[in-house]
Amino acid sequence: MKKAVCPGSFDPITNGHVDIIKRAAELFDEVTVLVVTNPDKHCVFSTEERCRLIEKAVEGIDGIKVDSFSGLLADYVKQNGINAIVKGIRSSSDFEYEFQMALANRSLAPEAETVFITADPQNMYVSSSLIRQIACFGGDVSDFVPKNIASEIEKRLK
Repeated sequence: MKKAVCPGSFDPITNGHVDIIKRAAELFDEVTVLVVTNPDKHCVFSTEERCRLIEKAVEGIDGIKVDSFSGLLADYVKQNGINAIVKGIRSSSDFEYEFQMALANRSLAPEAETVFITADPQNMYVSSSLIRQIACFGGDVSDFVPKNIASEIEKRLK
């Protein structure tokens, strides 16, 4: 069984994230969407809230599970028999950062390959921070996040 992990902060999950997750699900038998704790980020949504929103956002996509983890991604990979780390790439700056992380993860967990999936052009500019900013000022985020969670995100961020 080929197992992949799609890690991120998902604060909140966007249509771009869901697109990458769907495409990963076509490549792997099982994809774990992993909410990771990043000590450099202050998240608006709690880990539990992010997991719940992700579960709703990926309803109906086969082979997906949602989990959370605090620690090195390489440790999670080893503990769970993961074969691949899936990362979405929107721009060259994303690639530079993710390439550095891929090299570190390759050293720490050589059993898992990092797989880069390029963003769909319609999602290249969409980020969680953009969603938070739009919603904070009362804007409509429904074109950028899954429809079934848009109102929850807007209510929480207003």
